[in-house]
Amino acid sequence: MIAQGKRILGSLAMAFTAAAALTVAVPVGSAYAIDHVECVGGADFLKIYSHLDGRQSVDCYANAGRTDFGGWWADRIVTGNNDLIYYDVNGDSVRINRWTDITFPNNPPRIKSIQIL
Repeated sequence: MIAQGKRILGSLAMAFTAAAALTVAVPVGSAYAIDHVECVGGADFLKIYSHLDGRQSVDCYANAGRTDFGGWWADRIVTGNNDLIYYDVNGDSVRINRWTDITFPNNPPRIKSIQIL
C-alpha cells in the first residue's frame, strides 16, 4: 500500500515537472492590438473620414485587432495596406480589401466597430 502511494506521488511529481517545463518552453503568441495613430502623409494606415452630430473627424489606425468606433457615420474609408471589416450599428459586417478607397456620398454606414485583419 505504501509502495503504491509512492508510485502515485512520483507520477504526479513527474507530470507537474513536465507541465512546468512545457509552460516555460512554449513561446507566448503575438498579441494583437489595434492602435489609433497619427495620420501621416504617405503612410499606409487605415484612414476613416467620418461625421457625427455636426462634427467631422479623420482617424487613422494600424495593427491587427478590433476597436469601438462609436457609431460615427463613415464618409470615406481608405484601407491602405490593411484588410478591414467594419461592423455597423444594425449588426451587419462588411469586408473591404486592402488598397481600397471607397466613398459613401448618399448612404454612409454608421459604424459600431472596426477590425483590421
